Amino acid sequence: MTFNVELSRAAERDLLGLPSSMIHRVDAALSRMKEEPRPVGALKLHGKTENGWRVRVGDYRILYTIDVGTMTVRVYRIEHRQSVYKKRK
Repeated sequence: MTFNVELSRAAERDLLGLPSSMIHRVDAALSRMKEEPRPVGALKLHGKTENGWRVRVGDYRILYTIDVGTMTVRVYRIEHRQSVYKKRK
């Protein structure tokens, strides 16, 4: 079963702002999430995002939700580990 991977506008901006070498690694991780939305190393997030997950790609984190009913992975942030979990104003 193949999942659709959708990026929010914020995630698209995050992706385009990454160093070029990291863009390729993150893109590869997103492609793998089509087949396995919970890859080895994925962690369930606690807090406001009830069904949130995170995948580590080097020093960057991909934050996303999984909707099994529609077979969709929705990526909402791709940021460096130091800033990804901080609240935005």
